[in-house]
Amino acid sequence: MATATAAASVPLLSGTAAADGGLPARVRHYLDRALAAGSPGVVCGVIHGGRTYVAGAGKGSAGGAAPDGRTVFQLGSIGKTLTATALARAVCAGATRLDAPLALPARFRIPRKGPRRITLGDLATHTSGLPSLPPNLLAGADPYDPYAHYTLDGLAAGLRDTRLATEPGSAYAYSNLGFGLLGQALAFGDVDAMLRRTVTSPLRLPDTTTTLRPDMAARKAVGHLEGEPVPDWRDRVLSAAGTSMYSTADDMVRFLGAQLRPDRSPLRAAIELAQRPHFTAPDPDSDLRIGLGWHLSPLPTGRTMTWHNGGTGGFSTCAAFSRESGTAAVMMVNTSSEESETDSRPVDALTWELLEELDAA
Repeated sequence: MATATAAASVPLLSGTAAADGGLPARVRHYLDRALAAGSPGVVCGVIHGGRTYVAGAGKGSAGGAAPDGRTVFQLGSIGKTLTATALARAVCAGATRLDAPLALPARFRIPRKGPRRITLGDLATHTSGLPSLPPNLLAGADPYDPYAHYTLDGLAAGLRDTRLATEPGSAYAYSNLGFGLLGQALAFGDVDAMLRRTVTSPLRLPDTTTTLRPDMAARKAVGHLEGEPVPDWRDRVLSAAGTSMYSTADDMVRFLGAQLRPDRSPLRAAIELAQRPHFTAPDPDSDLRIGLGWHLSPLPTGRTMTWHNGGTGGFSTCAAFSRESGTAAVMMVNTSSEESETDSRPVDALTWELLEELDAA
């Protein structure tokens, strides 16, 4: 396995050490807005103009010491882009194909609708027709740790009762179950080790893992829900969906650096394949395009924003970048939040607005 020698395109600068005096003030503005929106602690990292800057802020005793680039957060569904990269690596190596049917051990019944079977590409683009969650996941689950009780036996039982809403490949419907199955298809029973071996180790992301090492635990932010501390999510079955993954802003900025400059990454072919649009919504009024894991949206400049967000019971995250302008932004907060019928989650809205500002600068 290749070892990364330059996974990020620019060196990581900390706090007030940034050379560009404009970046600290710009990032500080967004940190303050995240705190005002209710986050106990927040870290933001950006890549802009050939420089990288990471800084954090906290609300005193409510969030403990102000977090920084090494503070550990739960990553949530941004982890899907790691799983998608692992799939892309396997495709580029000739080990599988995007149109390969989903295959699992015989006791895992794969639901069908229409003439075509679910493919790995369908799973990676949320076009499998699968529901968001297995139908039996929440039965008896701890609402503060909903995946912890779930087993492979439970997954096998849940798949027997799963029905597809649409024929595979025909419509977009976001699915944690789909990405969980993708991980099991790539490395049955060994998903977390597979992601470490094929993605996080080559890209030098030491703190992006489902295993909370002692040194990471000492740097971990406490998750919050409606102002109260809550436990981290744990998941041994659907973890390829990002449900139990940890990371830091430093790791995520390095990951975004690899997305901006795949030519400097050991995973160049896989990154390029994952970013390429693989599904476009058939609705002419929709601008939805999906890569492998990544979502692609237009920016006011006419450029493309490639992005993913994430969340667990006590954390919310968002990461976005524009290849054309060489800009990227990631924001991580230690509170859970949900979008409303009219508004995005604060962490998403702030990250997208910051990227738009950087892209236009």
